[in-house]
Amino acid sequence: MADTITRSPITLATVAGQVTVAEWQARLDGAACYRLVAHYGMSDLVYNHITVRVPSTPEAGGEERLLINPFGWLYEEITASSLITIDLAGNERLNPHRDIGINPAGYVIHSAVHAARREVGCVIHTHTRAGMAVSAMRSGLLPLTQTAMRCLPVAYHDYEGPAVDPAERARLVADLGSATCMILRNHGLLTAAPTVAEAFNAMYWLEMACRAQVDAMAARTELLLPPENVIAHAAHLYRPETRRRFGLLEWPAMLRLLDRRDPSWRD
Repeated sequence: MADTITRSPITLATVAGQVTVAEWQARLDGAACYRLVAHYGMSDLVYNHITVRVPSTPEAGGEERLLINPFGWLYEEITASSLITIDLAGNERLNPHRDIGINPAGYVIHSAVHAARREVGCVIHTHTRAGMAVSAMRSGLLPLTQTAMRCLPVAYHDYEGPAVDPAERARLVADLGSATCMILRNHGLLTAAPTVAEAFNAMYWLEMACRAQVDAMAARTELLLPPENVIAHAAHLYRPETRRRFGLLEWPAMLRLLDRRDPSWRD
């Protein structure tokens, strides 16, 4: 793939013919993730991002590259061919669109995580109603449900305004640490995992935990929290190294769901 920006009419043939086999698979996984986030009601008009790391290959010159959505497209419109390839600095390497680029402002968060944690293959960031509500609660995410305990430990990053300042990246990465799930205070949710499948699974559970918490608190009744030792035990059982890497088993079923609804994500 050339180092200069490549633009061509967006078609399956033109894009697939310009990328490695590894990148095409990453494009398929990324497009599926965008469609699933939309399907489960976690998208926010044309905003937010899901970034997918392209496996480094000699054909790509060994440069770290990521896939990101074209700014202005709905998540439900994303296809494998429509994603834009960028480097870690956010520079476009392959853009199949004539007049659409990326949203550099939103890329600040993603670039920070991908640069600091090389094991992360996918980062998902959302602005859901429940996620924003919990992000504004001093308590953060409470271990009210088994679903919430699956997300532990949850990292937190204080709000510093719209994420346009590159200087914020170091603080965000420090707050994230090695966690998979993060709540951006007064902002939204973030998950980071080795694969798209695992990142989506984590975001789905984090979102469901936030929705359950908002519902429980809205019921205006006394909340029941399990004992600390039970919470710790449950969280341990959901660690990927304890039993299994959650998301991998579920991913083929997610793809079958998409294929039944609209297989155009593969284009």
